[in-house]
Amino acid sequence: MSAETIASGHAETARFDAHGIEPIPEHGRDSTPLEQFWIWAGANIAPINWVLGALGVTLGLTVVETLVVVAVGNLVGCAAFGLFNLMGQRTGVNQMLLGRATFGRHGAAVPGLIQGLLAMGWVGVNTWVVLDLVLGILARLGVHGGSGTKYLIGGLIMAAQLGLALLGFYAIRTFEKYTVPLTVVVMAVMTVLAVARAHPHWSTPVHPLGDGGKATAVTQLLTAIGVGWGISWLPYSGDYSRFVRRDAGERATVLATAAGVYLPSVWLAALGAVLAGSGGGGDPADLVARTFGVMAVPVLLLIMHGPIATNILNLYSCSLAALTVGVRAARWKVTLFAGVIASAVLVVFIRSDSFAGAFDNWMSSILVWISPWAAVVVVDFFVRHRGRPDVAALYHGDPGEPAFNRPALVSLALGIVAAWSWQYGLVPVMRGPLARLLAHTDFSWLAGIVVAGGLYYALGRRDLAPRPAR
Repeated sequence: MSAETIASGHAETARFDAHGIEPIPEHGRDSTPLEQFWIWAGANIAPINWVLGALGVTLGLTVVETLVVVAVGNLVGCAAFGLFNLMGQRTGVNQMLLGRATFGRHGAAVPGLIQGLLAMGWVGVNTWVVLDLVLGILARLGVHGGSGTKYLIGGLIMAAQLGLALLGFYAIRTFEKYTVPLTVVVMAVMTVLAVARAHPHWSTPVHPLGDGGKATAVTQLLTAIGVGWGISWLPYSGDYSRFVRRDAGERATVLATAAGVYLPSVWLAALGAVLAGSGGGGDPADLVARTFGVMAVPVLLLIMHGPIATNILNLYSCSLAALTVGVRAARWKVTLFAGVIASAVLVVFIRSDSFAGAFDNWMSSILVWISPWAAVVVVDFFVRHRGRPDVAALYHGDPGEPAFNRPALVSLALGIVAAWSWQYGLVPVMRGPLARLLAHTDFSWLAGIVVAGGLYYALGRRDLAPRPAR
């Protein structure tokens, strides 16, 4: 198959992706901003966002307050996500490997290891949501399965998403491109049915406010599904935008990727808030079954698309993170291993008593490291390297560069401490001293960004003098 054929887009779009963490060659970079939109839209059209929207009502906010927080907060988080996608498009390099320019060739293993482990964990979270939906609706129909049924369904779902992830980017792109539009149509019909049947209390809280009152609830929601949702995708961005054609407009890439996360996230979170505002709980299976009844059965087949579309990204990015850390194996082999570990994580979530509580803790935890990491990466990429790092040096090293960039690593560590100090999770260990002092608010993401980004600029002031790319 010639390079010209591949670049023209007439080749098999679901061909096997043999790329690892080396820069994507020109003939392999045939993705468009629109295709990137479908990838990220598919990953976010998932029932898990219903839970997040319902979380605002569960915390004691009204439906209207929840909608405002979700809509405004995501503008910030998704704008940051769009900006991060420029890194992959400009360099052709996956996101964690780009960290070598920031943290040093060996120092980049620290965030790479964290990202790999968390990506495997996300596979368990998202698959659990699908299981809950399937079993909940079957129970409504009088079909009650035991633990065997639960694990059987979980295994089938895991096998499907692992198969796509093993094939790699081109299969992921094809899957999203041809399934997301149909899913959007079905979700639109579901939304109309839900709004018609639901009778939410728009301006009256359904649940009492917890400790700290409204400020606590608003900031917790901002962390979970507002600003925090877009930020949580930052470590994945370059893994997929590295396939975007160089001649594709950067502005188009930023807008397409940002919109791909923003539109479905806000849409489904709003739907979850409306359903929860009708007096029901935040459990995803109950939200679907109670609202749609028997009609949820055919819709369920397409609902399952969302978590699978999300998990193929998690499994693919997990393998790239592992390769960045130093694992020496073919990407598909690492992906297979990640799928096995993710299956074990799924078992843990199946046994969880409270999904809403577990997810809130999970989301708060990952933002504690992602927000300071993102701040350091932005300062390094756009200030130190003027947005054009030396790609060759990422692989072969630079005699003038240390293996560990101490200013970056110190800034990351102190940024994590700062983020933890201003988070207010559902368990005591995740309630930092600053959060307790300031009315139980949770601005962990903001504290991490300001402290880590500011420190890196200050500590590395001499090294941050702009450098031309080679």
